[in-house]
Amino acid sequence: MRRGILAAAVLAGVTMLAAAGCAPTAAPESASTTTAHDLTIAEAQAAYHDYLTVSDAAAAQGNQAQGQSDVAFEQWALVHTQYTALEAQGTPVPRYQYGPPVFYVPAEAGYPQWFMVAVPRTTLVSGHPGATVNTLMVFERPKAGASWTLDGAAELDQPLPAIALDKAGYATALRTTASDLLLRPDVVGPTQAAVVDEGPTSPAAAVISSGPQTTGLYATQNAQSQATTAKGLSYQWLLQGSNFPEFELRTTDGGALVVYAMYLQTTTAHYGLASGSPWWRSIRRAPSPAARCSGIACG
Repeated sequence: MRRGILAAAVLAGVTMLAAAGCAPTAAPESASTTTAHDLTIAEAQAAYHDYLTVSDAAAAQGNQAQGQSDVAFEQWALVHTQYTALEAQGTPVPRYQYGPPVFYVPAEAGYPQWFMVAVPRTTLVSGHPGATVNTLMVFERPKAGASWTLDGAAELDQPLPAIALDKAGYATALRTTASDLLLRPDVVGPTQAAVVDEGPTSPAAAVISSGPQTTGLYATQNAQSQATTAKGLSYQWLLQGSNFPEFELRTTDGGALVVYAMYLQTTTAHYGLASGSPWWRSIRRAPSPAARCSGIACG
């Protein structure tokens, strides 16, 4: 008899970082100072359209192997879980229609190569258009000769900020340790986690705004905990970091757009049938559909 469940869900986050002091105070810390365009916008467009063709064909056929062939990291975990669950239920894999894409290609030399695409995506329900959501997709190629993969996709709950572009239309990538921002990009996840785990009274709430994936996620998990406790059970949650890559682009106001992923771990447990029995737990890892977090505002 299963007496406890521990589940971990993958959350894809998109955060807008403000510049320190609400205005740039230091030279931008770019990931590269090169003006080379080893990856061209035209090549990014071709890779994006190739992905749409392959992924739609896989969804139409319910072909899990093909559907997983052009995704990696957090997106692989989500696609794998989606195909597995839907196959078990006998439910068709969702298909999408995509609107006009906007490409953000960093001006960098060498590998890995990557780019972002902002695009309205419509879910098809029984072949008919359903909800349309603005979606951010991140693609990466680790080395020469390697295939492009979709590493992550997040549905947006707010408009993207204006991304800084050079005269040729290329974006500027940032280092994860860039210190000319309100928060360094590599501490965005832990800061979000502090609010999700502790709620609006957390000191981290002073630098991260309220929203569906910060205070909203805390409220949802806290309500679940209270409902579970009322049934004589124990429910706990913990937002944790992951080893998935994160991506950063400079915005026109001196801030940054940061794309990253986290794990939301939840535990539900109850006592055994016999009085005084120890707690028993079993583990189940089940990535959830992609979620998104709110932006960071100047404090």
